This record gives sequence, structure tokens and C-alpha cells, in this order.
Amino acid sequence: MKGRFWSIFSLIILLSQSWLTPVVSRPLPDQRFGITEAFWQPEEAAELGVGWERILFYWRELQPMGPEDWNTLHVLEEWLVEADTRGRKVVGLLKNTAPWASEDGTEAGLPKGLYLNINDPENLWASFVRKTASYYGERGVTNWIIWNEPEIKKGVYGFEFAGNASDYYQLLKVAYKVIKTEQPEAVIHLAGLTWWHDQSFLNRLLMHAVNDPEGEEYGYFFDVISLHLYFRTESIPVVLNAVKSIQERYSIDKPIWINETNAPPNQDPGWPVNRPSFEIDLEQQAWFIIQAFALGFASGADSISVYKLIDIHIAPGEESFGLLRPDLSRRPAYEAYKTATTTMRHFSEARLDRTAGYYQVTLELPEGTTHVLWTRSPTSTAVTIPSNSEQASLLRFDGKKIRISSNDGFYRVELEGARCNQECLVGGPPIILTELDPKYSPSLARIEQKLSELITESIEIAIKNLSINQLDTTAEEISVPEETTPDMPSDDIVEVARVPTTETSRSEAVSEDILSAGTEEADRQPLVREEQLPKPENDSNNLRSVAWIPVAILALVASVGLTILIRIRLTRNDQ
Repeated sequence: MKGRFWSIFSLIILLSQSWLTPVVSRPLPDQRFGITEAFWQPEEAAELGVGWERILFYWRELQPMGPEDWNTLHVLEEWLVEADTRGRKVVGLLKNTAPWASEDGTEAGLPKGLYLNINDPENLWASFVRKTASYYGERGVTNWIIWNEPEIKKGVYGFEFAGNASDYYQLLKVAYKVIKTEQPEAVIHLAGLTWWHDQSFLNRLLMHAVNDPEGEEYGYFFDVISLHLYFRTESIPVVLNAVKSIQERYSIDKPIWINETNAPPNQDPGWPVNRPSFEIDLEQQAWFIIQAFALGFASGADSISVYKLIDIHIAPGEESFGLLRPDLSRRPAYEAYKTATTTMRHFSEARLDRTAGYYQVTLELPEGTTHVLWTRSPTSTAVTIPSNSEQASLLRFDGKKIRISSNDGFYRVELEGARCNQECLVGGPPIILTELDPKYSPSLARIEQKLSELITESIEIAIKNLSINQLDTTAEEISVPEETTPDMPSDDIVEVARVPTTETSRSEAVSEDILSAGTEEADRQPLVREEQLPKPENDSNNLRSVAWIPVAILALVASVGLTILIRIRLTRNDQ
């Protein structure tokens, strides 16, 4: 009875809070918009609307001294809890061989025993991955990237993997099998590929996968293709289309994520960088952020992440990628990211129209239609856009907004030209034109968000209480058959088991010479004496733990009915 009472009481309190609390909470982030290492500045990440973040899991840091070592201070649980609270997915990146486990003693070296069976303790990579996936999987990390930029060759800046494509495939295969055993729901990402360093690497990797007798059965040992694309806006659709073509060649169709993208500025008065090529100013970085999101999604990317929120522990003059400078001051790119998530989040469709002079990306959103436009050359361009309403909002990359009116069924906008030196690395300043659907109601959208949160929380409470009540019922049913204990001393006991409850520099950066070519054992429950075990009253009590479920269902149905009623009233008000 106690479990049932508290289940119903919790649901009533939850429903009451949802009814009494104004529906004005911050919208849930769209988990297609990511950033690297949001945990450094969680408040800013929430303001930006970051939906996922990548966190580094260095083998050398988690197990610096040996296989029995386990340094959980490398990735703090507080970071994971905070991300979950904010609705932000965490994607872990596994890399950097611990020197004691490396064939050549370096972080780039192949792990010892890599080609042994995954259950062989001498396969040190399998053992590390198993422990990491098990420990952090219980703490909410279900997406894992296996290594980083393995195609960069030794001697080139950014080198991180001493093996070839075949070795990387084995590294991936071992990690996939181990993680899927520990976390069947896990998502395994290929290492982020720079593409330009070795454009044939992905093809060779997929060739190994399709020729592996186990490949097809295991989905070729990965779930997502990952890319790192920098500096050139127009390279984004080129690379995405090339990756799609390679997949089609092998009849593979995996989602494509852009895990890193940016055009880091070297012309920043607050953080000057001496870089002879790829001249980028602060505004161009901001323009690139919006263009990369729009063009990437319209070209088929499933998720896009900016590298990175803030640079930590870098020396003056060192290349800085952050939307925040090391002193926490904001670059224009910070507002550009926020503008992108605000105007593009929760889109259902993204279409690309390209002319000789400009790009236009059209996104269908719950509240209406958004057009993102920018020039491809130094020449300013006038563009007309068919209108579906009398007015629309026109938003600049920095968040400044004006209202414009339709004229003869069209909106007319002027696009400024791009800033180009030897070439136009980044397009001109983007504008974002949004037409609201007259049938769209912000009030109803907020109610739908609240309803979704309510149902999710209700189900979580129901499952939690069901589990507790089932454990109570199980304890009540435990008894020791008399025929098995005639010789047992009265003080013997019966045990009842229970279920156990910075990086300092960016080694991922691509080299300029390449870019210039194209850009516990389980705990035990306290011992219970036989005479202390309660006896079941009757068989009907075995169902007591689930007696509250119909009430919970009724409560959920009532909340849905209540929401529909609110929608009717708000619709009248909005009209």
C-alpha cells in the first residue's frame, strides 16, 4: 500500500506543478546542433541552445599507470549530470593510447593485443573500452567516437594514429563489439576524418568492412560517419556529396555528422594569430557559423558541431577557435551560433538553391518557413523571394532584426558581397528571413513542450515506483522451505542478493599544406535472518506492486485532456 500511495501522490504533485507553473521555460535544445566541450561554460552553452557536446576520453589519462588504474577525475561526473539536466547529449571520444599499453610506447601507437579475441585480457584496447563503456554508460554516455583523424600520416601536424586503414578497422571492430555488448543501445561513430589529408581513406575503410565476413551482420561495425570541415564554406556540400557517393558504392547508408567545423580567425585584435594563409576576420567567422549549419543540413548532414566553445590553456598567439576567447569575452561568432539555433532549431526539412551569385537554404520549421541567404562572390546581389504573408522578419548574423513587407507577392532583399583576398573562403554576410505560419501559436507550442516533459517525468516516476514495489513484493515472497533446514542452527542466516544498485592544444587541426589543396562486484544487501522475513498474506498480494498502474494511466489521460482544454482556450485568445 505504501508504494502505491507514494506513486499516486507523486503523480498528483507532478500534475499540480505542471498546471500551476507558467509555461515559459527555455525551449529544449535541438540535439542536431553541437559544440565541443560545452562543460567549460555551461551557462553560455545553455544560452546558445547547444544540443550535444563532445568530451575527450583519453586512455592515457583514465589509466595512466596500468590496467588497474582508473582516474575518474579526467571526466567529471558533474559534467555529465549538468549536460543531462540541460537536455544536452554527451558524445565521448576515445583516443590516445596509454604508453604502457602501446606497441611503440607513444600515444599514437597501436594498442598491444589489438588482433586478439575481445575477451582475451591481453587485448588491452578491448579491456579499456569495456571498462570505459560500462562505467560511463551507466552515467548517460551512449555515443562513442572511436579515435580521431586516423588518416593523418606521421610527420604531418595532427598525426594521432600509427596504423593504416586496416589497423583502424580492427580498432573500430573491437570497440564496436565491446561497447555493443556493454551498451546495446550505444551509437558508434567513425573517427572524425579531415577528408583533405587522404580522400581515399574512407573508401579503403569501407572496403575492409564489406569484405569482412562479419561485416554485414554487425552493420559494418559503425553507426555514424564523422567529418571535420574547416575554413571553406563551399567545401561542405562537396565533401558531403563525395561521402554519399562512396557509401552508395558499397550499398551502405549511414548518417553523416560534421563533428567539427569553424573558420577560426587570425585577424582578431583581442587575440592576434600569425597565420600566413586562410585570412579570416571576426565577422567572417560569424558568417561561416551560420553558413555551415544551413549548408550542411541542406546538403544531408544529420548533425553539426562547432569546434569549439572556448579555448582553454593556450598561449598568446596560439590558434584560437572558440566562440569565447580565453578571457571569456565573446566573439561575434557567439551571437551567430545563437542566431542559428534560434532560427533553425527543430526544422523538418532543409532545401538548397544555388545560383552563380548566391546560396539560398530554405528550412521548414514548426512556426513557419526560414530562408538563409548569402553571396558567393564580392559582388552585392539583389534577391526576390516569393511571399506567403504580408510581413516577415529579417535577421542579421548578429541577431539584429527588422520587419519587412511583401511587395506584389515578393520580398526584396539586398545581399552584401563577400570579403575575398585570393579566394572567397567564406561567403558574404548571411541574412535570415522568416515567415510565420498564421496558424502557429507560440502558446500552444509551449504547452506541447510542457506536456512532453510531463509525460516523460510521469513515466519515469511510474517505472521507478514499479521497480521499488516489485522489490518489496519479492522480499515478501522469500521463505525457506522447511525440508531444507532441519539441521540448520537457529542463528544461521539466509542471504538475499540484490542488483548493484583538456586538452592543451588542438591536435585535430589540419595542416596548412594539405588544406591549401582544398580545405564491482555487486554490493550485497544487509543479511536477513529467516525469522525476520515477512510472510506473504495471500496470493493476491503478489499483484499489489502493480495495483496503482491504472491510476497512473488515468492521471496521464487526465493530463492530456487538460492540455487539450488549455489549447482550446489559448487558441481562442490567440485568434
